[in-house]
Amino acid sequence: MFKTVLCGIYSTSGITLLFLFVMLCALSESVRYRAKFTFFIVGSLLAAGLWIPFMLFRIGSWKNALMPARGAILIAKIIGMNFRFRGKENIVKDSGSIVLINHQSSLDLCVLAELWLAMDNCTVISKKEILYLGPFGLASWLWGTLFIDRKKGEESCRIINATTESIRVAKRRLLLFPEGHRHSGNSLLPFKKGAFHVAIESQMPIQPVVVSKYYFLDGKLKRFHSGSSYITVLPAIPTAGLTKNDLPKLMEQTYKVMNKTFVESTTECLEEQIRSLKCE
Repeated sequence: MFKTVLCGIYSTSGITLLFLFVMLCALSESVRYRAKFTFFIVGSLLAAGLWIPFMLFRIGSWKNALMPARGAILIAKIIGMNFRFRGKENIVKDSGSIVLINHQSSLDLCVLAELWLAMDNCTVISKKEILYLGPFGLASWLWGTLFIDRKKGEESCRIINATTESIRVAKRRLLLFPEGHRHSGNSLLPFKKGAFHVAIESQMPIQPVVVSKYYFLDGKLKRFHSGSSYITVLPAIPTAGLTKNDLPKLMEQTYKVMNKTFVESTTECLEEQIRSLKCE
């Protein structure tokens, strides 16, 4: 009898706490912001970690990330993020490529997931700290992520040079963030040289990918609403025959086309959101 009453108290307390949490999320922007990011982080860890036993059968294969990628996309939808993929016809075929993506937030993991499912033979270069993120770090290693220590320049260069060779030989797609840092402004940050060195060295085309601004996310004000974002794959920029002397011009050309698309697609996405609100 006592156990039954105790279980009833625990059950009622749990429901009450859940109700209070939902109410707080509904009333408080900051609580909703933290709740969504917590769900995103925990969900991403689970989506990656649950598949580790199966990944052990093909260590280092990009295919190991396919199921976690589907999980990340599902998590994005649950927390109110909707990505619209455009430009699949521009994806480079029968060749490796350097895929450049603008960087806004840790939520860009969902963008990588979308690209992983749309393209073949993808890989990424990441800071070594990711390797120590428990099951997610192990899963990242198992699907072929290349880890570098930014403090060790020579070692990082060796890893990148080896990657350059594999891009050409194995026709891999290397996904990079040319801005180098997360940024949520109204235009892109100036690009770093590293990705363009790799592109020229490997003589592989650059595949620009532009993600419209996350207008529904504001880290300073701790706001995280539901919303949409466009992922636009632009026509490839060839690098065959280019040398290091062409690097500044290549950087300028790539930045212009990506920044133009970023501004245009962000405006388009916002206008669509406003129209949808008026129709409600």
